[in-house]
Amino acid sequence: MFRHSIRTFLVSLCALTAASQAAPALALAAPASPHPQFQAARALRAQTLSDLNTAIKGEAFAYASYSLFGTQADGAAHVAVGRLFRTTAQTELNEHLHEAATLAGLVGTNAANLRQAINGETYENQVMYRGFAAEARQDGDAKAAELFTEIAADEGRHRDAFRTALAAVTSGHGTVPAPSAARTVAVPAGLPQVRAARTKANLDTAMHGEALAYAKYMNFAAHAKQSGNSALARLWEGTAAVELHEHFAGEAVLAGRVGTTKENLDKAITGERSEATTLYPGFAKQATAVGDTAAANFFRNTAADEARHAAAFQSALNRLR
Repeated sequence: MFRHSIRTFLVSLCALTAASQAAPALALAAPASPHPQFQAARALRAQTLSDLNTAIKGEAFAYASYSLFGTQADGAAHVAVGRLFRTTAQTELNEHLHEAATLAGLVGTNAANLRQAINGETYENQVMYRGFAAEARQDGDAKAAELFTEIAADEGRHRDAFRTALAAVTSGHGTVPAPSAARTVAVPAGLPQVRAARTKANLDTAMHGEALAYAKYMNFAAHAKQSGNSALARLWEGTAAVELHEHFAGEAVLAGRVGTTKENLDKAITGERSEATTLYPGFAKQATAVGDTAAANFFRNTAADEARHAAAFQSALNRLR
């Protein structure tokens, strides 16, 4: 898993209203009504919950990145490496992120999940992507400005679809809209296509947000299915596909996120070792100190997994040399 910094201002905006400066998509907002998982999360100390949220963000980004790395390795005829990236990506998403999300109370009621998504999409539409586009234009990164503007419009459409869905869910009348189709963007290995440090930082922030949105929406979809709302599940899944295959991928192209197979393995090894030796052990120590035993166990177990991932990636890299 990768440890990348998320801009402090994104996290601090969680409490702002959707009408002016809505809570960002990166925030794991509390459901508006009590829910068993959220009630359990409220028993956690604030630092433990913050650490779990950091883990969720990192695991989501690792899943999205490793998925791209796997595709690149396949195209370079490194089939075994491609398989390794894909299986590791699934572990990050379906095991690590899922367990962290359960502990953190990520999923609420269908209505609460929709409200959280509406706030996030509103923020991205009205504040984040518009600001990123303006900065990219100022810095001469026209391609990034164009992409940020396009994604801002998409997020506005997502917000509107979620609002319609919320009205249907809460009133019992009306229908949940169908999702828009995702346009899959190919991400070849390449250098960054932007020049300004500020644009590069904004792309990194945006990619983390899109990866997290994908993971959250897939969790929300699973809950919608369990509650018997198949139409809402389809909306979540379809929107998640746009966030990952279109938005994240488009940003990854401009950011030069994908390199050669060797470069991608190097990135993965560095990230996994950092998680295994520093980040997760530190989280485990903090959770143990305040008595959050379940979270501490999760952090320790995940650290061990990440160490195994690092070793597997290192073995794969050695075979390529």
